[in-house]
Amino acid sequence: MAIKFQYNKTSLQQLEKQLKVRERALPTIKSKESALRLEVKRTKDEVARLELQLEEEMQSYDSMVALWNEFDPALIRVRDVSLSTRKIAGVVVPVLSEIQFEIGRYSLFGSPAWFADGIELLKKLARTGIEAEFSGMKLELLEHARKKTTQKVNLFEKVQIPGYKDAIRKVKRFMEDEESLSKSSQKIMRANQEKRKAKEEEVEI
Repeated sequence: MAIKFQYNKTSLQQLEKQLKVRERALPTIKSKESALRLEVKRTKDEVARLELQLEEEMQSYDSMVALWNEFDPALIRVRDVSLSTRKIAGVVVPVLSEIQFEIGRYSLFGSPAWFADGIELLKKLARTGIEAEFSGMKLELLEHARKKTTQKVNLFEKVQIPGYKDAIRKVKRFMEDEESLSKSSQKIMRANQEKRKAKEEEVEI
């Protein structure tokens, strides 16, 4: 990224101001990045745990597969999923609050005894599946935020801060050279004036 500047005092002040802003902001952005990195790892572990749990629950479902032919899947459905949000290192993520199920009517006497267990198993499966889905969404949001924060850290650390420092060095060097030239010019002019004055004094004598 090319930093635009001019070789004058006003430009130098602007460059110094911009450098200070970035140097002050960098530690905050770095701590945000490390907090997000930690949360991403935690969420990845959570997703892996839920996926494993879902797999295990599905296996217990498979063990009853012969019985499911008698079961009416319309007996249970997800009625509502309550959500809330919370901030993690400045990132708003969804939080699963509650899952409400609707259980259809069935005859306790006319239906097989395992129907109640079947309903509980399906509720458990649905809950784990929804939790895994939400953890996946949370992971995506956190990963995206972490990548953007890492890019910002790299931009400040590797591009902008060195760029502003370099620009400040160039402007200062230019101004120092200009000052030296100005002093040299003044010396030469003074020397010439003194020579001229000396000549004039000689002529007068």
